[in-house]
Amino acid sequence: MTATAWDTGTAAGILRLGNRFCDAKALLTAVRLDLFTVLDEGPADAEELRVRLGLHGRGLTDFLDLLTALGLLRRDEGRRYRNAEGAARFLVSGRPGAVGGFLRGSDLNLYPVYGRLAEALRTGEPQAYTDYTGMLDDAEATGAFVRMMDGLTQGLGARLTEAHDFSGHRSVLDVGGCRGGLLGQLLTARPGLEGHVFDLPQLEPFFHEHMAELGRTGQAVFHPGDFFRDPLPPADVLVLGHILHDWDPAQRRHLLGKAFDAVSPGGAVLIYDRMLGERRDDTENLVASLNMLLVTDGGAEYTVAELTAEARDAGFTGITHRPLAAFDTLVVARKP
Repeated sequence: MTATAWDTGTAAGILRLGNRFCDAKALLTAVRLDLFTVLDEGPADAEELRVRLGLHGRGLTDFLDLLTALGLLRRDEGRRYRNAEGAARFLVSGRPGAVGGFLRGSDLNLYPVYGRLAEALRTGEPQAYTDYTGMLDDAEATGAFVRMMDGLTQGLGARLTEAHDFSGHRSVLDVGGCRGGLLGQLLTARPGLEGHVFDLPQLEPFFHEHMAELGRTGQAVFHPGDFFRDPLPPADVLVLGHILHDWDPAQRRHLLGKAFDAVSPGGAVLIYDRMLGERRDDTENLVASLNMLLVTDGGAEYTVAELTAEARDAGFTGITHRPLAAFDTLVVARKP
């Protein structure tokens, strides 16, 4: 996305842009209340929703009408509300392709720290958890993190199998693969693959639970460890998805070197992130890079050219890139 949708040439347009956080918080609050899942059961008026959601009632009609004005709800002549098409597809809990889990995580982890953006810019210091293992000791934060990761990987498995030829490969390792959300998609698309996830040991129970839900228990293995301290398990294909942007350039190069050591000869590493365009005018990915300022010690989004040079220095050849999803770019680097 390379252009803003705001009229920044007028005072009214600038004021509207400055208050867009109110619209965002309305959506995040609706997700937190599970409003869209309730409305999936059928249309309801404000009083019915007040009772079903356990709300006070003051401001509720304004809240529902704002969501309607934002295109998330529809309102009939009897003032009964129902989900708009997009909300019905993507905001109902448990529905394939739903992004509510990611939005819940954003509400818990990102929304509060944007109130400290000025401090982050003054100090260069993150304003949220930087101790990943410490975060995993917090049950609420861990649950939000797992939901965010699931939301980020929705549909990416099929896109990866379209973008890269997995024929001739026997195994795939998702580095930092959390509970196996992406791996499960890859194994569904390519049932002959042997799947592996490498991540911190606290995530192993989530992995086994998810693989059991998918019926993939015998097809997937979890490897507990720290990818800075421990060697990566060998595989024909390694996936580094939404991983490298968490780290500074020196750490990125270190991880690429470890990936090169782990990939089988003739194999490849698949890297995707919200990479920045050379013109640095892609709004969504610039926001994602600021997210990294707020929640990591040294992370940031990077350009394809920067990653290509780093992968080449690690020993990879035949490096290509292509769009993967709305905001992600895929870089494929091959090991001779």
